[in-house]
Amino acid sequence: MKTPEPSKENPSAPNSAQFKGTSNPRHLRFLTSLLHGSRSREEADQIAGCSNSPQLVRSLRKLGLELPCRRLRRIDRDGKKCAPGIYSLTNADRQKVLAFFAKSSPAKDARHDD
Repeated sequence: MKTPEPSKENPSAPNSAQFKGTSNPRHLRFLTSLLHGSRSREEADQIAGCSNSPQLVRSLRKLGLELPCRRLRRIDRDGKKCAPGIYSLTNADRQKVLAFFAKSSPAKDARHDD
C-alpha cells in the first residue's frame, strides 16, 4: 500500500497569518494612510519616507497582511504603456490593522475634573 504524499502548501493562497503589528515607523505611516484610502506606489514612497515601497509592502505581507496591488493601464509621458500599482487594504486587513492600533494606543487618561 502506498503512503500518500504530504499535501503541499499552496503558495498562491492569500496570507492568512495573524497580523501582530509592527513598530516600524514607515509601516505605521503607510498603514495609517491606507486606512483613509488606496495609495499609489509613488504616494506610498512619499508617505512612508522610503524609495522602495514594494519592499515595504512585501515586509508587511510577511507580517500577515494581504495588501493587494491593483494594476492600472496607463500611457506614460513618452507614450509607452505602463501599469502603475495601487495598494489597498482588504476588509480583513482593515480589521487587523484597526485591532492592532486599538491595542497599541496608550490608555486614555482616566482623570476626573473636580
